[in-house]
Amino acid sequence: MVRKTPRKATRKTAGKAAGKAGLARNPLVLALAAVAAVFAIGFGVSLVTESGSKPAVQVAAPARPVQPAVSAPAPVPQPPPSPVTVKAPSPVEPVVPTPPPIVRPDPAMGAEEEEVAAPPPVAPSPAPLPTTLAMLPPPAPPAHPPVQPPAGNAALWRRNAVPVTVPAGKPVIAIVIDDMGLDRRRAARMAALPGPLTLSWLPYARDLPAQARAARANGHELMLHMPMEPSVKADPGPEALLVSLDKGEVLRRFRAALDSFDGYVGVNNHMGSRFTADRAALAPVLAELHRRGLLWLDSRTTPKSAGIGLAQELRMPFAGRDIFLDNTAQVAAIRAQLAKVEQVAKRQGYGIAIGHPYDATIEALASWVPDVQKRGFVLVPVSAVVRAHHAGG
Repeated sequence: MVRKTPRKATRKTAGKAAGKAGLARNPLVLALAAVAAVFAIGFGVSLVTESGSKPAVQVAAPARPVQPAVSAPAPVPQPPPSPVTVKAPSPVEPVVPTPPPIVRPDPAMGAEEEEVAAPPPVAPSPAPLPTTLAMLPPPAPPAHPPVQPPAGNAALWRRNAVPVTVPAGKPVIAIVIDDMGLDRRRAARMAALPGPLTLSWLPYARDLPAQARAARANGHELMLHMPMEPSVKADPGPEALLVSLDKGEVLRRFRAALDSFDGYVGVNNHMGSRFTADRAALAPVLAELHRRGLLWLDSRTTPKSAGIGLAQELRMPFAGRDIFLDNTAQVAAIRAQLAKVEQVAKRQGYGIAIGHPYDATIEALASWVPDVQKRGFVLVPVSAVVRAHHAGG
């Protein structure tokens, strides 16, 4: 049994070896094997090549839509707008567009862009333009033109002033009489007193030019008594200046009053405790006065009046009332007020009192005027006080 086993194995092994050797010696078999190997190698190479070419196609495919974006700079060679065409549409460079390229395409926008681009740090960037515009002054013109009154003796208030001579060191007193012209009989009696007094005429008085000329011929100085809105329930008269009116209507009414007669040195307010306290309403009125070369006398019907402050800012001639004479229309009370005016004049060098053409006022002044110089005072028109203490314009 031991010998049979090796014998069988030897026979089978020898047969297989003989078969392999026979195949190896057969040239046809070898040729077929070589062809199969070449075919297998070629097939493998084609597979590798095909698999490599597919990614290349996939990469190239998305590149095709990108090419139009790259070819966009085609208009760059154009000579006129070449720098503008490239930089303006670029979303990546927001700061690059400079003012010159923006202005060139539209000449109408050029001046506006130059005006806005004045501050160098803000102009190049389009985003801050609204902020820059907000910082610019409002385009609306001023409410009234700059005031340029005549200077020196050419000013109207100086030409219409009653000339007086004041000795050095003498205190002066000016007596202003308001509401002239409505009651013609009392106005004529007041104008017949020795003076000089300062008579202020309402613009709606009848025969105003004739009344004013007669008073001026008697040596008195003239003023316009302008109706203005009071703070209490009272009628200031027709065509009064009201705070509810727009600026144009205020100036229309005021100019009509200024043209009602001539020969006066300035204006003071009739009533007007509400109007004169409104700075915005009063400002164009004083500007118009200053433009015409006239003075402003603040009747001070309210301690809140803005008249003096505005006149100082405008550097125009002005004055303010010190004493009311006839709030109590009795001769004794008016004489007491005249004594107060004298005290004020001693203290500050001048005093301005305002009264009205009442019978009691006419009687009190008729006895006071002749004696005032004996007590060391000089009676002067209001323009003399303004010239010495509050001249301007």
